[in-house]
Amino acid sequence: MSDKPLHPPASAIEGEIGILARRRIEAGVIAPIYQEIRARLGEEVARSIIDSAISKAAVEAGQTFAAKTPGGTSLRTFQELQQLWTQDDALIISVGKATDEEFHYTVHRCRYAEMYREMGLGEIGHLLSCNRDYMFPKGYDENIELERTQTLMEGASCCDFKYRYGKKQEGQQ
Repeated sequence: MSDKPLHPPASAIEGEIGILARRRIEAGVIAPIYQEIRARLGEEVARSIIDSAISKAAVEAGQTFAAKTPGGTSLRTFQELQQLWTQDDALIISVGKATDEEFHYTVHRCRYAEMYREMGLGEIGHLLSCNRDYMFPKGYDENIELERTQTLMEGASCCDFKYRYGKKQEGQQ
């Protein structure tokens, strides 16, 4: 029997550092920019700018991953990407359903949320991470939609993810 793992580590798939480490680096750069915008233009404008910039970056990241997906995207290929976000024990999850049409899981521990709080960025952690959960799929495959009612980042006991896959009709948003 081979000593090679059945699945390569997520970092080998992506070819770069893990997403948790990447988010820490990004947050270190974003924090002083956010603070400066907030000081000059106010909290509401600062949050709006961060939200818009991170949302656009998440859509672009989804498009980049989609372009690298052999044979096209689906909810199954999206599920395979999950290991990138859980790498380095960044998320402790339990999967409730994983089919071609639905992907449900619960996050019991989120080191992203813990990290943002430790960095003094807990107030905008949802903008730096959680909102990406909605925006990344828009770039990856427009047929994937997320329903989530709570997050650890915003003080809940867990995050409840329910991704659904359904072909969009022409003209449908």
